[in-house]
Amino acid sequence: MAVVIVGTLDTKGEEIGFARDVIEAQGVDVHLVDTGVMDDPEIDPDTPASDVAEAGGTTLEAIREAGDRGEAIGAMGLATEAMRALPVGVPKLMVSTVASGDTEPYVGTRDIAMMYSVADIEGLNQLSRQVIANGALAMVGMVANDPGVEVEDRPTIAITMFGVTTPCVQTAREYLQQRGYETIVFHATGTGGRAMESLIAEGIVDGVLDVTTTEWADELVGGVLSAGPDRLDAAAEAGIPQVVSTGALDMVNFGPRDTVPEEFEGRQFHVHNPQVTLMRTTPEENAELGEIIAGKLNAATGPTALFLPLGGVSMIDVEGEDFYDPEADDALFDALRAHVDRGTVELIELDHPINDDAFAEAMAEKLDAYMRESGYGPDQE
Repeated sequence: MAVVIVGTLDTKGEEIGFARDVIEAQGVDVHLVDTGVMDDPEIDPDTPASDVAEAGGTTLEAIREAGDRGEAIGAMGLATEAMRALPVGVPKLMVSTVASGDTEPYVGTRDIAMMYSVADIEGLNQLSRQVIANGALAMVGMVANDPGVEVEDRPTIAITMFGVTTPCVQTAREYLQQRGYETIVFHATGTGGRAMESLIAEGIVDGVLDVTTTEWADELVGGVLSAGPDRLDAAAEAGIPQVVSTGALDMVNFGPRDTVPEEFEGRQFHVHNPQVTLMRTTPEENAELGEIIAGKLNAATGPTALFLPLGGVSMIDVEGEDFYDPEADDALFDALRAHVDRGTVELIELDHPINDDAFAEAMAEKLDAYMRESGYGPDQE
């Protein structure tokens, strides 16, 4: 049992040495990795900077001669980049001033704990000692204690959810759990979709109930919750069973109302709360979304079904709600009908809103059937 501390020992040696001492005092071994570039380390590392540079495809001497800080950081790599390569569940912690800002570039889709250092980590003082000690002891707590989490040998289903598709997901999840499946629900907020795609690619997921494909609306139109252009690729490439729907494709997400780009003035908005503004997708955008999603599903190498909720794609896309727009929905559905390859994708249309129990259960039932036909059923592994 050991904790790896990664840091620049040429500038933060005193602080890192303090963290090492705190951890070792608790009976946990420490391995120091030096990513310092310009000067010799203040304390001795277990993995020197020269080894790290070599792993990055260069030499420490070349980096020093170049004198380019950006190139140095790229060659040596940030610690969180290495953390993101580790499996979910392996303890990871970063202590930094950036922990109170936009942490997505550092955390990505991994379970990295972020601790704000309050002041810059520049020398030891009463504040930095307390913060660094807390971080060190947090790592000790994570590595030295058995959480008692049992890993159940059940087939795992990934499900996507948004607030406006929650009833559908709750019903479908209960259906699948009652039939012996483990379910993992991902919030379709961009990072959630990317996290799911990553775990599918790693082979952790056996089947997908992709209720909520809303991230594609943000990717196409320019919202803040895009999962990128690779969304819907992993399951198709892995060949695992997937049942997909059009959840929340009626909306593009932005922050507070005054942050919506001027180009969208005059569009239909729904202020979900002071921090979240939703914008209704247009028929033209929906037609393009249908073509994109059809193309993604047509690449599937495993059992695939697409469910169309003809009664509305979200909680606020039903009669009497703000985003009720049959014309826009029809544009989406027509594009999907026109572009889906029926030889690859089973297209199922139901006269229900997406959050009706009947719709949710039909999706879950279809996925269960695919799983069993493919040998992934709860009693087949």
